[in-house]
Amino acid sequence: MIDHIELYVNNLVETRKFYSTLLSLMNYQLYQDWEHGFSYRYKTFYIVFVQAEESYREKGFHRKNIGLNHLAFSVDSIEQVDQIRVRMKDFGAKELYVDKFPFAVGKDRYTFFFEDPDRLKLEVVAQAC
Repeated sequence: MIDHIELYVNNLVETRKFYSTLLSLMNYQLYQDWEHGFSYRYKTFYIVFVQAEESYREKGFHRKNIGLNHLAFSVDSIEQVDQIRVRMKDFGAKELYVDKFPFAVGKDRYTFFFEDPDRLKLEVVAQAC
């Protein structure tokens, strides 16, 4: 079991708006809040977002570099995936693999792929069967 994940971000204000919208749709609750960061928790797992220092923001993030490629969130139903898709697209999130929605990873998994403000790939998935 993973206890928590910590992500350094380019713009804390923008990131907070984005993830507050997304994570509330999956029943995460604000957990910690301080000047340079915040976190959201679901049960015992939490995700921390921290403002990156100026000197580390220059190169940015790209999921194809060494390191993290994406985060995948499991939800209970395909209806919940659809609800999140509509809400995040309305928010302005860039959808990935539009031509393969909702079966980009196979017929048994109903998935929505999109990017966060730093272009980290996110996946919301439900079992299709």
